[in-house]
Amino acid sequence: MTGPRRDTRGIVEAGELFSRVDFRRREPAPALRPFLEHYWLIDWDLPEPYATHVVPHPSVNMVFQRYGDEEPWAEVAGIGMELFTQKLTGSGRVCGVQFRPGGFRPFAPNRPVSHWTGRRVPLHTPPPPLPPSPGPESVAASAPEPAPLPVSPGGVRAVVGPDDEDARVAALDALLLGLGPHPAAVDRSLRAVALVDRVRTDRSIRRVDELASAEGASARSLQRLFAEQVGVGPKWVILRYRIHEALERAESGQEPDWAALADELGYSDQAHLVRDFTATVGVPPTAYGRPTGG
Repeated sequence: MTGPRRDTRGIVEAGELFSRVDFRRREPAPALRPFLEHYWLIDWDLPEPYATHVVPHPSVNMVFQRYGDEEPWAEVAGIGMELFTQKLTGSGRVCGVQFRPGGFRPFAPNRPVSHWTGRRVPLHTPPPPLPPSPGPESVAASAPEPAPLPVSPGGVRAVVGPDDEDARVAALDALLLGLGPHPAAVDRSLRAVALVDRVRTDRSIRRVDELASAEGASARSLQRLFAEQVGVGPKWVILRYRIHEALERAESGQEPDWAALADELGYSDQAHLVRDFTATVGVPPTAYGRPTGG
């Protein structure tokens, strides 16, 4: 590890977001790094409401939040299947934990990670009211909830309360080290982490059968491992990283050659890339980032 990621993959209109909020990534304690991507910290004080949009990674997040003078609260956010939108108003603070894909199970070993997929589950009871969240996520939040993780309201306040950023990071380290990792769950978790990392970095892997062949495993065994440890299937992960790549290219400020990019990402043709991008982001790639005029 050389520190937190610096890319903006998954963040829609990242430049606009960074101009409105104070966004940072911080590295967790060494013992946590095999399982966590990073901590992400956001503070804002906005004169008018602003909606953020994210194409979710195949990662579980723990999110600690404070809005204005309201009591802080926290949740486990399982992998979101669709575009995630959150409206920010007034002032507030979020301290998030992004687990590596495959890295969450050792901290909540009693359920497969697929149990959390599409859910936003309060970390303690009684659950505080959730702010409005449009789209499928809000439907998932009203579904029957699994048992919360053992995080007290005092633990939540310890994370989001301090103005000192180092104190927030130290509180996150202490809280997560108190939850895990559970040794019995580590081996399969780290195998899943390595598999997803291979999908993310090896551009030659475009299909599940190619990943299975490269790993000397069956597609069925990969499906089971991904359901247990990642929360979604390997095909979904491959497709999501394709969209992240296309989104980052579109954010670069220079219009990509979409036909060439479709071929590079393993799509059969440009139309399939356009369809997936539009369904996920909400606009076709050729229109993304263009000024709307006025």
